[in-house]
Amino acid sequence: MPSVSIKGNTMPASPIRKLVPYAETAKKAGKKIYHLNIGQPDIETPSTLLDAIKNADIKILEYSHSAGIESYRKKLAGYYNGFKINVDWTDIIITTGGSEAIEIAMMTCFNAGDEIIIPEPFYANYNGFSCAADVTVKPVKSTIENGFALPPISEFEKLITPKTKGIMICNPGNPTGYLYSRQELELLKELVLKYDLFLLSDEVYREFCYDGREYVSVMHLEGIDQNIVLLDSISKRYSACGARIGAMISKNKEVMAAALKFAQARLSPPTFGQIGAEAALNTPKEYFDRVQKEYVERRDLVIESLNKMDGVFCPKPSGAFYCIARLPIDNSDKFCQWLLESFEHNGETVMLAPATGFYSTPGSGINEVRLAYVLNKEDLAKAMTCLENALKVYPGRVI
Repeated sequence: MPSVSIKGNTMPASPIRKLVPYAETAKKAGKKIYHLNIGQPDIETPSTLLDAIKNADIKILEYSHSAGIESYRKKLAGYYNGFKINVDWTDIIITTGGSEAIEIAMMTCFNAGDEIIIPEPFYANYNGFSCAADVTVKPVKSTIENGFALPPISEFEKLITPKTKGIMICNPGNPTGYLYSRQELELLKELVLKYDLFLLSDEVYREFCYDGREYVSVMHLEGIDQNIVLLDSISKRYSACGARIGAMISKNKEVMAAALKFAQARLSPPTFGQIGAEAALNTPKEYFDRVQKEYVERRDLVIESLNKMDGVFCPKPSGAFYCIARLPIDNSDKFCQWLLESFEHNGETVMLAPATGFYSTPGSGINEVRLAYVLNKEDLAKAMTCLENALKVYPGRVI
């Protein structure tokens, strides 16, 4: 029998989704599960987006331009300009979700065997995208003790070799919720210029910055336009994960011309998703004000609850809707599976994501989990009660 490829065997499974079979079994057994394992908001998708799709007067569902519908790209450029990100619509390629934007960016900017430095913990699928592009991730470790702040630049510099071609960040961060300061980004800029590297920045959570903290884009940095690739998605912004619309943005014309060839190879991004995304740009500010207020309340409930639990520590995130908590457990993969297979509190349990999958360094995150506070406050409170009771009886509890 023919064997699958080496790449197929080395492609990492999603730590967010690999426990789904256990969750399905638990549900069939009658357990109620509070899903804090995945960034699927329960926030209502704006009617502007949904109505545009419902009312689309289409007789033939055609391919769009490979770079995306022109009217959408022009309107999207205006959206970025509102954040003082000064780009032209020709600097934008619309992608099938932020995932494809990352994958095309990696294939465009790097050769097989090139290295990219990424602060860890990082969004788990960066491992998958880098594997698909034959790029080697060199992790630089941030720590829970200081809230996962940018590691010292000297730690980045230690990892730079002739194979190093780029650095990638997520700001605000998934899975940590950390929000980089302008000072941190300026330090990164100097390093990128010193070694002539690409700087890829995943900024899909820009609407979700809290406590009066400033959102600073890498595109706000001066003198670095040719090195920057910005990655984006509408999934979280409009609670529209299923629309599968993202974007790759750069002022580097050579990069964008090469990226377009990859975009042409997959033909075009989804038409209905683009129609909805273009209309969603008319979503009133009040929607985002209301959503942000809700997430702050959810965050505060979760962080306060976690830090009251015996042996638990969780720094307070300043952005996105995730946090990583350190628990008094022996192994987060075992614990998260045990929650689904062997634990219930009044017929309920909670589903978390083991933090091991958000690290590239073996053995890291072994006593950490990621939580996505994407449920309503009543359900979050019940989920925290489940977790607190689970930690009291977990056989692998570490004192």
